[in-house]
Amino acid sequence: MKKHFIILCVLLATLQTVIAAVPKRIITLNNTLTETVDALGLGKNLVAVDVTSIYPAYVQKLPKASRNRSVSAEGLLSFSPDIVLAAYGSISKEVEYQLTAANIKVVQIKQAYSPAGTYQLIKDVATALQVQAKGEALVKTLQAKVNKAINFVKQHPKKTKVLFIYARGTGVMMVAGKNTSVDAMISLAGGQNAVSGFDDFKPYTTEALVESNPDVILMFDFGLSSLGGVESTLKMPGMAQTNAGKNKRIVQMDSNLLVGFSTRLDQAILQLHSKF
Repeated sequence: MKKHFIILCVLLATLQTVIAAVPKRIITLNNTLTETVDALGLGKNLVAVDVTSIYPAYVQKLPKASRNRSVSAEGLLSFSPDIVLAAYGSISKEVEYQLTAANIKVVQIKQAYSPAGTYQLIKDVATALQVQAKGEALVKTLQAKVNKAINFVKQHPKKTKVLFIYARGTGVMMVAGKNTSVDAMISLAGGQNAVSGFDDFKPYTTEALVESNPDVILMFDFGLSSLGGVESTLKMPGMAQTNAGKNKRIVQMDSNLLVGFSTRLDQAILQLHSKF
């Protein structure tokens, strides 16, 4: 009887330790991380998020950990977090040192723009939050959805040439090359990047637009708005010489959904494929 009592006490102590290890006050500095925390059932523990975090809708009402994409130790400390989750390299060593010195856990998570990268990110977040079992369950569910989406794309091939333009008005316009999150998503959705001669992003030019001759122009929703909408974009120099311009194929997507490679990856693949 005494032996059983001791075992029960040990089990209870272990359970209490596990429960106590789950952070009660979480800050996320990336929309994909915010989505993941929510999907793991810990949205109620979020005390602040960054300005890019807009999904799920309720997080828009949460306090912002920064006014822009930069953060300060003082600003983060003001929320008394137990843990700060950030994209790898987005927090300076100085800020990380100050937070760590204040006994606040800082976890910077790398992200690879692929289904496997998304699954690993979920596992990394779950590990940081001490909810590994929930992470494994979430990955299993998402894998099934993503595999179904990818199979659908394969069964309905389109081979559309897509040019992604990042815009903040006509003064700031870039096109996405290879080895970018946009390029990866275009491929998953069954499309073909209209440009392939460079990596990362390069400044937009009329010559490059005409030469690439895309079937579809893809933009973030805010980018298209910054150019004045579809009709204004169609009037840009050189646009009428492309298949996209001739057929008025200018499409937009929510930026976080398109390139977040989040727990909504299956939705992103199917939505983009439908726009091709």
